[in-house]
Amino acid sequence: MPPNSENANHQTQSAPVDDIADRTTDEQKSKIIVKYRKNFYDITRFLHKHPGGINTLRGLENADMTARFMRAPPHSDAAMYLMKEYQIKTIPPKWRNGRRHAPEIKENIEIVEEEDHDENAKKHTNNNDLDDSMEHLVDWSQAMLPQIAKITPYYNEWVHKPVDRPLRLFGPWYLEMCTKTPWWVVPAFWIPVITALIYNQFQEPFANRDILKITFLSLYFVMGILLWTLLEYVLHRHVFHMQMVGNPSPWLCTFHFMIHGLHHKVPFDPMRLVFPPLPAVILCLFFYTPLSLIFPQPRVLLAGSLLGYLGYDMIHYYLHYGNPSLKQLYFMKRYHYQHHFAHQDLGYGVSNPLWDFVFKTSIHLRKLTFHLKWK
Repeated sequence: MPPNSENANHQTQSAPVDDIADRTTDEQKSKIIVKYRKNFYDITRFLHKHPGGINTLRGLENADMTARFMRAPPHSDAAMYLMKEYQIKTIPPKWRNGRRHAPEIKENIEIVEEEDHDENAKKHTNNNDLDDSMEHLVDWSQAMLPQIAKITPYYNEWVHKPVDRPLRLFGPWYLEMCTKTPWWVVPAFWIPVITALIYNQFQEPFANRDILKITFLSLYFVMGILLWTLLEYVLHRHVFHMQMVGNPSPWLCTFHFMIHGLHHKVPFDPMRLVFPPLPAVILCLFFYTPLSLIFPQPRVLLAGSLLGYLGYDMIHYYLHYGNPSLKQLYFMKRYHYQHHFAHQDLGYGVSNPLWDFVFKTSIHLRKLTFHLKWK
């Protein structure tokens, strides 16, 4: 055996272990762990998802946030339920050698809270108590859709208690694949369709310089966009949030979960924030058929409606994962998060709140003294 071969071999084998230990230490240092009452929570992956912004969570690293949390406006039931997703069972090393104290805090914070004067506040808040978990009703390691029929008496309550974990909708991989859509697939599919519709309808009047027809078609196009905003509201309110009272039908619960319930259950799933093109085409044909019998220029109307839909889907994705600075988008992000975590029975507008104001289902957002940030 060559001299020092044993030591060399030992060093070769131990180097990866040292690297792993270093990486583990670095990962532990980068984690944001907080204490609330007697429990610990790793909120590292929640920071950019926090409805109240990442800047309202600064200064909480390895801190006891109980006092800060209790002084904040009451959190909604859904927010408190989601909090359990980040609970850790073991006591972090930095907390084992004595009690730590939370840093100085600011009072003006927002997560998902109610106004003090809101008559519905008691219905949506629970004084910062953690809800009992309902996740024992299902097996998250299995396909979820076949399980919905078994929990129909509890479905309406369960589906509005959000979690942050992977969801498998179907068992077979080829069906599951069809339920996941990257955001860019939607514009890649629909922009050529919209462009073709516009080109085919406007080509002739532009070639003939027919100003009157161009104006007429343009008005129809704008009408199509406005029509979509109404359809967006009606679908979201009366189909996506259909009333589930008593013991609803297993088929109805399964259908609801597939089209929208899963989004409220796992609101942070980036692959299920936009509508897959195939079912969108089916819905498009369903609504276009009667319109083609009523309106004289249905394809222009369709092009405007599709552009409205495309804007809706892209805005919806951005509201969940973007960091808006434009006033309208900033307002809609706060507005939409309130719909998700505090007022599931209000705020049905996603791209805009127009029809919420018309039909008196708008959400009143409290004024803040600072600007929320999500990155």
